Amino acid sequence: MQILTILIPVSLFLGGLGLAAFFWAMRTKQFDDPQGDASRILTKEWDDRPKP
Repeated sequence: MQILTILIPVSLFLGGLGLAAFFWAMRTKQFDDPQGDASRILTKEWDDRPKP
């Protein structure tokens, strides 16, 4: 039963960390254009060198 005093705060901390990472990803626009990325990878018009 004493292990619950360790596991409950650790699980709450990890859940909060995951929630913070999700909000960070939403704020930095990580999920803006999933369809564009999906179609862009299938086209033959690509350049393997990044633009300067």
